[in-house]
Amino acid sequence: MAIAGFDDKPLVIAGKTYGSRLIIGTGKYKDYAENAAALEASGAEIVTVAIRRVNLSDPAQPMLVDYIDPKKVTFLPNTAGCFTGEDAVRTLRLAREAGDWNLVKLEVLGDKKTLYPNMIETLRSAELLIKDGFEVMVYCSDDPIMARELEDMGCVAIMPLAAPIGSGLGIQNPIGIRLIIEQSKVPVLVDAGVGTASDAAIAMELGCDGIISNTAIAEAKDPIRMAAAMKHAVEAGRLAYLAGRMPKKMYADPSSPLAGLI
Repeated sequence: MAIAGFDDKPLVIAGKTYGSRLIIGTGKYKDYAENAAALEASGAEIVTVAIRRVNLSDPAQPMLVDYIDPKKVTFLPNTAGCFTGEDAVRTLRLAREAGDWNLVKLEVLGDKKTLYPNMIETLRSAELLIKDGFEVMVYCSDDPIMARELEDMGCVAIMPLAAPIGSGLGIQNPIGIRLIIEQSKVPVLVDAGVGTASDAAIAMELGCDGIISNTAIAEAKDPIRMAAAMKHAVEAGRLAYLAGRMPKKMYADPSSPLAGLI
């Protein structure tokens, strides 16, 4: 996000520039109207869309596109609920046919209890999708080696989890995420596990290029207020990262010099 008076490089994903570093989801809201209101409060310019769960084509039922305009907001189809590479690839090919979407979010889950990514299937399906002409943003483990493999094969953004999907536990492995950031030439966005605004700020202070938040906003007591809080947290965290925090010290260091005291 551009903050008045402070220079920062923009967030660029697959050649497109975005003013906001926050991406929100389109699941778990009480209805599409609440989702749209949260989007406005968040300032986000990208929304993730679970192709297998969101109504995009049945006019007899409420449709997401009636509330959020894909001409104004980037729709990011994702493969939520897919446990095999075949399912993920099939889902995104159907998405491209339905909405001509080429920028996609790949997630292939390992099991229903943890929803951790199955990295073997993720690597395999990412390679297939890239060969098929997709621009792949990829949900992955917080493992720098896996992240490097995904970037080297051509993924346009790396999206390590902070904690299990929907857990709200916040950043569990700051060292792993920091290592991914330091080695990556493509954007790194924390995906999964952010629970509140302070979690988003911590991720941004590590140097992440952006945050994805769905459950933290949708399941807050007041989703609209939480969406606004996430917007400001991402901005504050980014600004703090650019500013460079003070070093941590073992002992006290007085704010005023002790020399020259009366």
